[in-house]
Amino acid sequence: MRKLRMGMIGGGTGSFIGDVHRKASSIDGMIELVCGAFSSSAEKSIASGKALFLPEDRCYGSFEEMVLKEKERPEDVRMDFVAIVTPNHMHFPPAKLALENGFHVVCDKPMTLTLEEAIELEKIVEQSGKLFALTHNYTGHPLVKQAKAMVAKGDLGKIRKIQVQYLQGWLSTAVEKTGQKQASWRVDPKKSGIGGALGDIGTHAENLVEYITGLRIDELAADLGRFGDGRILDDDGNLLLRMENGAKGTMSISQIALGEENNLAIKVYGEKGSLEWRQENPNKLITRWLEKPVKVFTPNGNELYDEALNVSRIPAGHPEGYLEAFATIYKNFATHLMAVLDGKTIENPDYPTAKDGVRGMQFIYAAVESDKNNSTWTKI
Repeated sequence: MRKLRMGMIGGGTGSFIGDVHRKASSIDGMIELVCGAFSSSAEKSIASGKALFLPEDRCYGSFEEMVLKEKERPEDVRMDFVAIVTPNHMHFPPAKLALENGFHVVCDKPMTLTLEEAIELEKIVEQSGKLFALTHNYTGHPLVKQAKAMVAKGDLGKIRKIQVQYLQGWLSTAVEKTGQKQASWRVDPKKSGIGGALGDIGTHAENLVEYITGLRIDELAADLGRFGDGRILDDDGNLLLRMENGAKGTMSISQIALGEENNLAIKVYGEKGSLEWRQENPNKLITRWLEKPVKVFTPNGNELYDEALNVSRIPAGHPEGYLEAFATIYKNFATHLMAVLDGKTIENPDYPTAKDGVRGMQFIYAAVESDKNNSTWTKI
């Protein structure tokens, strides 16, 4: 089997997330970047492609040009899939075009600008028969895999309570008014959608809860804040959660929590035990038990389940972090795509899909609706 050929839409010079995708996709040696439409500006796109040492004829001025011209290339040359790393409002158009022209897709979260687009895109994915991965990268951490496996195998017993938080402080001041591009589009409803922090970090918290516990959030009550001067979209929020099995949960999200960096953390409490994982210290999974001592799991450490061992890349005691977790999404997607290209099937491939994308958009819409109605309980 050969390396998979990736095209990229967005992520040009100066883009944080574009650089992350390129690094993460290359870590396991299964993927190479062969082309791109890196900016809405043709001039900037071509300059970014040249900076990445791509041939000039594979640096495109628009995503439409890239998809259509790549389709015309011989099968042994053209891209196999496209990675979409644009702001939210530019997820749906290129994903739709790529899928309808026979290309598989990896897309940044949230999946689309609106819930209607998400539902339509899920249908397009199903009709196309192509693969679609959504980069909820935190599910790629070995110890998140361990946490999920422990819950699924019944180690914690029936789940009763969940606490999740995702706290940042980078929007504590009006940085969007200073020309900071990463902030400006995130506070613009036309580019971000109806959710601010909800879409940017809340969907990660929602996805982590449902991934680890295997339970769906049935309904929520949301109290959202808009603290930044002149902001229309939420930059803070507290939510109560009711899970489908009767468990209760709390979620706190913020991008105005001054001093916080990327404080994503989750605690899950069951009848027999509990677990705690923190993204800023991702190499420890702390578990607590009724009649046993506290036990701490580490990547490639003792007594891990295969689900965690399979994505632990280096010997125990060597830290694995954000890029490696991101790379696991790409690795699992690439493994699935290689199997498909070889005429094989993989049961239950472990990466977020369009279904997770729709769930994220349903979460955003339910939270906004709840907040509008004085934090009333709202079904997802």
